[in-house]
Amino acid sequence: MSHRRTILSLAAVAAAIPLCLGAPTGSTPAVAGVPSAPAPGAQGKPLAHNVILLLDDGGGYNQHEAGSLYDTGERAGEIYQHFPFRSAMSTYSFGAVPLGGCPSEPVAYDGSLAWSIWDYVVHDPTDSAASATAMATGIKTYNRSIGVSCQGDSIENIVEVFEGLGKSTGVVSTSAVSSATPAAFVTHNIDRGNEPTIARAMVENSAIDVIMGTGHPYFDREGNPVTPGTFNFISQRVWNELVAGTPVSDADRDGTKDPFTLVQTRDAFRNLTSGETPMRVFGAPQVHRNLQVDRAGDPMAGPYADPFVETVPTLSEMTLGALNVLDQNPHGFFLMSEGGGTDVASAANEAGRMVEEEISFDRSVDAVVRWVEENSNWGETLVIVVSDHETGYLTGPGSGPTADGPVWTALIDNGQGTMPGLQFNLTAHSNSLVPVYAKGDAGRLLRRMVDGTDPVRGHYVDNTDIHQLLMDTVGAH
Repeated sequence: MSHRRTILSLAAVAAAIPLCLGAPTGSTPAVAGVPSAPAPGAQGKPLAHNVILLLDDGGGYNQHEAGSLYDTGERAGEIYQHFPFRSAMSTYSFGAVPLGGCPSEPVAYDGSLAWSIWDYVVHDPTDSAASATAMATGIKTYNRSIGVSCQGDSIENIVEVFEGLGKSTGVVSTSAVSSATPAAFVTHNIDRGNEPTIARAMVENSAIDVIMGTGHPYFDREGNPVTPGTFNFISQRVWNELVAGTPVSDADRDGTKDPFTLVQTRDAFRNLTSGETPMRVFGAPQVHRNLQVDRAGDPMAGPYADPFVETVPTLSEMTLGALNVLDQNPHGFFLMSEGGGTDVASAANEAGRMVEEEISFDRSVDAVVRWVEENSNWGETLVIVVSDHETGYLTGPGSGPTADGPVWTALIDNGQGTMPGLQFNLTAHSNSLVPVYAKGDAGRLLRRMVDGTDPVRGHYVDNTDIHQLLMDTVGAH
């Protein structure tokens, strides 16, 4: 079960906010109404055939706004910022506690404190492993956990649920294939740091149909070949199985093990986006830790100041390729596609590369929307855009604590194609609320999920509610 508590009433929290507070833009409550009767999906009737979850790692409200300002010249110029169903979301975990030592209740998000105490959201923030586990399994757990409870027990994840319904499943990431977010949606481990073991479990023990992510053992951050290989994200044994096309696990539930088709070059990824495809794909772009955010150059320079690594696919190309593979199943599919670079750039306070990663993520959302409208429809497919947490505590310039209480300023709009004025206040994660956007008929379920009310963001849900939304969408229990 999920663990959370109710915060103070809107009137009470509003009274606690200093008059000097400048609320960030985009703060109008977006989910209308209050909790109501159970949705039809909760009665066991599927509301959608396919679910596509697009996850911007580290992307909070201001990261989205910064990318949009540079890309479009508008604070909310990206297509997903106008999806019909929108909410804020809390991301807190049990924190950095010993295995088996979690408290009976985590320290839940409290809007009255978040907007009256400057560093409230800085203390004991979630990590990607705990937050992804919450979305994938519906439970709160400790930081570094991959699909397990505080006691180390494996909890059924959404990929396992959808596979049990006969649907195809896939995960895509611009970060390492065995990194926290894709791992938490597929497998179980007490520590996200056990990456070669995690990769082995994803390949050999899961029925998943598509796995795409970086961590190629024979290429560096620039996409240059290296010898010998570096096997810190995937073991040499598993890599050799993939190269050889060795049958590893039963994906189609016919009692026989099935191999992955290994895809490596950018042209091969592009070829997946149309026409016939293999039934099962492992995509390994020819780069080591991340697609672009780690490339050489001046990471503190403006967006696009340094040439991209042209030999690797974009997130859009990877996502469209995954969709073309998964769409072969008449029973439907689930896909989680992660842009992992926003987190990396924000943690390093690299504003230019953060904007690059945001725009790359935005283009992947655009590509998915086009895919739905050309190959499916909004009654059949639900698209959810979400983040696992905010990184960098990003604000407008001049924000910070004062003798009269904290002050937040808006990002400065310097025009399309020019870096907006902004300020990082942290080189780590925060527990700030992040946005959730949904499009598709089943997205109306989001309106029925309200965990609390924030004085700036309005009604919000919890990250464990994403799991419930996915379950209700397909009538699973």
